[in-house]
Amino acid sequence: MLFWGIVLVFVGLQAFIRLAPTDPLRWHVDPFAAADPAPGGVKRLVNVPLTPEEALTRLAAIAETEMRTRRVAGSVEEGRLTYRTRTAFWGFPDFTTISARSSEGGSEVVVLARLRFGKSDFGVNGRRAEAWIKAAGF
Repeated sequence: MLFWGIVLVFVGLQAFIRLAPTDPLRWHVDPFAAADPAPGGVKRLVNVPLTPEEALTRLAAIAETEMRTRRVAGSVEEGRLTYRTRTAFWGFPDFTTISARSSEGGSEVVVLARLRFGKSDFGVNGRRAEAWIKAAGF
């Protein structure tokens, strides 16, 4: 009986995490104005010698090839995109918003990554942000 109780709790938690609705308005925020999302999140700002559109196009191309990642809001034309990435086993959702704006000599690009559940992601958001920045050649 205890075994089946544990299985039922496990299945219930899994369903809650995987089926919890995503509200784009909650996650599609201006990352330049957002506070540092610690704990469990990161905010990285880099300067690049590209237009905002070029920088976002590069990052969007990388994000959209990531496994378990899909766009939930925004566009390059809007100047901001938000993605949800789920962990492989549990399906925990992490949200990453990227944005770019003109600056002297190019653009400022910001990557804001945060988790929805819990207080720690074991550095996953930071590694993802750094990997996207590196893959974009920034």
